[in-house]
Amino acid sequence: MPDRHGAGPLVLAFDTSAAHCAAALLSGDRMLASAHEDMAKGQAERLMGLCAEVLESVGKTYSDLDAIGVGIGPGNFTGIRIGVSAARGLALGLGIPAVGVSNFDALRHGTSGPCACAVDARRGQVYLQGFENPSLSDAPALFDSTTLPAFDGPLIGAGGQPPVHPVAEAIAHLAAQRHATTTTRPAPLYLRPADAAPARDAPPTILP
Repeated sequence: MPDRHGAGPLVLAFDTSAAHCAAALLSGDRMLASAHEDMAKGQAERLMGLCAEVLESVGKTYSDLDAIGVGIGPGNFTGIRIGVSAARGLALGLGIPAVGVSNFDALRHGTSGPCACAVDARRGQVYLQGFENPSLSDAPALFDSTTLPAFDGPLIGAGGQPPVHPVAEAIAHLAAQRHATTTTRPAPLYLRPADAAPARDAPPTILP
């Protein structure tokens, strides 16, 4: 679909749902730039700088964008919130749509036919979602990584083959396809509660 500039949409996509900070810039069907940095923490401080660097590397600015794409998980609880919050803020400020893309859809992008996509859930477990697989639910579920159910086609992601596209590039392609019809804001895809627990210390005494 032509964008306001007469070509395909210019989409900035990013993902901080795992131990990385990744961004990509797509114009129509052409990937203009992408970057991926492994990091266990610090995504909140690095994300906007990385996005600015990706834009600047090809002479683009935020005002040129037609849409934002963001990875919504599942994955790291804090990382997902960082990415989704940034996407919502940019979309609101720029007056453009933001499209949330699950890690399962990103893993599958570029693959046709039956497959299953797995995301590391830690603790020896994976989140698994089937595509065109009658033996698997269309909804993701949690499994022990050593006792996965039977399914048709390849396993893509954790414990399987690598995806066709890097995560931010896949998100950019999918956001470009969906931005014109997306009507809801990105929302985190949490499949398990956060590891954090309330403090067990007694609350302080409030003096009259």
